[in-house]
Amino acid sequence: MTVKPRYLVLLLFILLVGSNPIYAATKPVDPKILHLINRLSFGAKPGDIQKVQSLGVEGYIKQQLSPNSISEPPSLTRQLSQLETLRLNTVEVREYLKNSPQPNTPENRYQPQRKDKIIQEAVKARLLRATNSNRQLQEVMVDFWYNHFNVYGGKGNARLWTSAYEQEAIRPYVFGRFRDLLGATAHHPAMLFYLDNWLNKGSGHRGVTPKVNENYARELMELHTLGVDGGYTQQDVIALARIFTGWGIARPNQQTNGKSLFYFEPKFHDPSDKVFLGHTIKSSGQAEGEAALDILARSPATAHHISYQLAQYFVSDRPPTSLVNRLTQRFLKTDGNIRAVLETLFQSPEFWDKKYFNAKFKTPLQYTVSAVRATGLEVNNTLPLSRNLEQLEMPLYGCRTPDGFKNTEDVWLNPEAMNRRLSFATALGGGRVPLLGKVNNPPKNKSINRIQPLDATQLINTLGNSLSPKTQSAIATSPPELKAALVLGSPEFMRR
Repeated sequence: MTVKPRYLVLLLFILLVGSNPIYAATKPVDPKILHLINRLSFGAKPGDIQKVQSLGVEGYIKQQLSPNSISEPPSLTRQLSQLETLRLNTVEVREYLKNSPQPNTPENRYQPQRKDKIIQEAVKARLLRATNSNRQLQEVMVDFWYNHFNVYGGKGNARLWTSAYEQEAIRPYVFGRFRDLLGATAHHPAMLFYLDNWLNKGSGHRGVTPKVNENYARELMELHTLGVDGGYTQQDVIALARIFTGWGIARPNQQTNGKSLFYFEPKFHDPSDKVFLGHTIKSSGQAEGEAALDILARSPATAHHISYQLAQYFVSDRPPTSLVNRLTQRFLKTDGNIRAVLETLFQSPEFWDKKYFNAKFKTPLQYTVSAVRATGLEVNNTLPLSRNLEQLEMPLYGCRTPDGFKNTEDVWLNPEAMNRRLSFATALGGGRVPLLGKVNNPPKNKSINRIQPLDATQLINTLGNSLSPKTQSAIATSPPELKAALVLGSPEFMRR
């Protein structure tokens, strides 16, 4: 997409404008409420500020940490129910594809192939939930944990299982025990395929040529648990890879439990005893892997690594050591209870330190979703949002490397990225992002609904009148058709 220079002018206009009379819709809202909404959700929707004011800060945090207590909009429930592939486990995915109709028949000529439909519906579901769900902290944590245990949806069969991976291995555990989350990702065919453990073979059976693959073992320690400075050695990587030999994916002729294609193949497992991180693990087949996961989940290095990442995501790109240490101790004392660690984080003085308010630069996902949420518009068509994420180089399920997308300013703040964000802000503010979807009888050459240009006053009210005097001055002196774009393209809105 070629971005026209006028979009960059909008940003320069905001940054360079003088102190003209302030364009203020309402009195500013308590910064603590705005901080809470910005960090525990993808951004304010109309009415969110009033909701927090009604519940109180503690009440809102408590509610968001218990998502099952929060009712969802009926429209969202209905939309998700229409995504037929969203409910399929990996076994059902295989059957779904096996029974796929021929794409060249007249009735299916213009339908996406089933393998494409799976990833398309996964993207749609994630964006519908992020923009419309009342369980915002849950959606924020899905974003966090999916990046932590990233699987690239464009790699071979991982494309078929990415949706099931999120529904089965990520979503159910975002507030649970870390060990359960770790185990769910370790067993999932999407992860086994993405990091090549399905190719990991030991010398457990005559006629089997050993081919130990270290990819998963290395990333399991470096990214998922201990961290790069977690104290492990290359010998630990080799030992862990041998421990996970035989953990793979069932072939069509192999019996599964009907819920997952995970399959442990004894003949591919290295049956020798292993020494891992100073622990002797006796030969016991699949149980060796479970023992290794237990060791990793309970390691102080893992507690520190996870605590640092949570503090970085919710507080600052360079989180305070005092907070990381406090979260680490909470992690260890609760046996990795994620909800308990988050409670400690949200009650910490560091989280509420004003120097960290608006200190986090939004990722493309956070920016795109927050902009749509601020409009209050119902989202039926997520395609413009997914395309915008591709333009901003953060496609859902599209991170090729196992470390996932970063959430720090240095990665996302650059002139070209800002140009593209301003292009989206201008289109959304001007009513040219077709969120409503298709109409039944569109005019000639008009296949999608248009919405009216957004009301800048409504946007400012939704955001708690948190814009700087310079931004408010720019809005006050700008043409009516640019006012909403200036709100959504403002420096303040780029941060959370």
